[in-house]
Amino acid sequence: MERKVGTVSRGIRCPIIREGDDLAQIVVDSVLEAAMSEGFSLRDRDVVAVTESVVARAQGNYAHIDAIAKDVKEKLGGETIGVIFPILSRNRFAICLRGIAKGAKKIVLMLSYPSDEVGNELVSLDQLDAAGVNPYSDVLTEEKYRELFGENRHPFTMVDYVQYYGDLIRECGAEAEIIFANNPRVILNYTKNVLTCDIHSRVRTKRILRENGAERVCGLDDILNASVDGSGYNEKFGLLGSNKSTEDKIKLFPKECTDMVLDVQKRFLDATGKHIEVMVYGDGAFKDPVGKIWELADPSVSVANTPGLEGTPNELKLKYLADNDFADLSGDALKQAIEQRIREKGDVSGTMASQGTTPRRLTDLIGSLCDLTSGSGDKGTPIILVQGYFDNYTM
Repeated sequence: MERKVGTVSRGIRCPIIREGDDLAQIVVDSVLEAAMSEGFSLRDRDVVAVTESVVARAQGNYAHIDAIAKDVKEKLGGETIGVIFPILSRNRFAICLRGIAKGAKKIVLMLSYPSDEVGNELVSLDQLDAAGVNPYSDVLTEEKYRELFGENRHPFTMVDYVQYYGDLIRECGAEAEIIFANNPRVILNYTKNVLTCDIHSRVRTKRILRENGAERVCGLDDILNASVDGSGYNEKFGLLGSNKSTEDKIKLFPKECTDMVLDVQKRFLDATGKHIEVMVYGDGAFKDPVGKIWELADPSVSVANTPGLEGTPNELKLKYLADNDFADLSGDALKQAIEQRIREKGDVSGTMASQGTTPRRLTDLIGSLCDLTSGSGDKGTPIILVQGYFDNYTM
């Protein structure tokens, strides 16, 4: 009987990961135990993905906010620092802001509006329209923001982030001034020492600041990109991708882990004879239609992956074939014609029959699927097994 199931994504439970654990062996053992428990078998080109969080935990990649403060003070001078374009997150940014504030006498916090980079709204577009505010040109003080928009709480967390971030800065001993603008040049009217906290647009922002007179410019990727007094660090991403561990400690994005994914792949091959693709994944890329939030708070969806996950899908659009090339066929004749076209397809990039297929990297697509499957709460499934992803209608 022909197969009736295509792609399957399973969350795999495993022990709670601690620093120093042999994560590669835990991953292999957990997947094999799940297969035995649930009665499924591994196949070539199955994908095993591990969330970055447990990888960093196994690496012991942690840092205290005092290490952040020391690095910020050394790199940005410790006086008045402009902190621009942070995301609105207690888990992701607030803990970093505590360290940043401890490394300065004054923080000029410049928030993008109407939302942050990942979609958390400070105000709605309708509110801007009603107030006659142009977010591309208008600079608002905190007083003007309150006059126009009052208190705005996040729809899910119910936090007023303007109040929350301002109070947090002051609690850490720094003076706080909050402004709202979307042009990075604006911060240079307040200070020439700037920490830009955007994630995916950081290279452009740093370039603009340097070209317009900034004296010291860092991104979050430049803070804790080396160890400070024995702290954890991430050479490539610094504080990007970090999140809260305790009230005064962060877990950083995992360090280089290509060796780990290759090791896991080899252990699966030794144990099963199957060629399994492996990746370490961060935030996926999808948008919440209610909260307007994109994920993508991590600097990369794929931290590391085996070579078989490089590239983009090479797929034909079945409905295009059915409605165009084989519009005169139906039933078994249509099925056989489409199967034959798939077998003969070769490289279909740029062809009409491939239009409408998802033009994204495989690692971004699979990482997003894994992130949605694992969630971020108490499911206890930091390992994801994806089967059938590379199958098509003929398999």
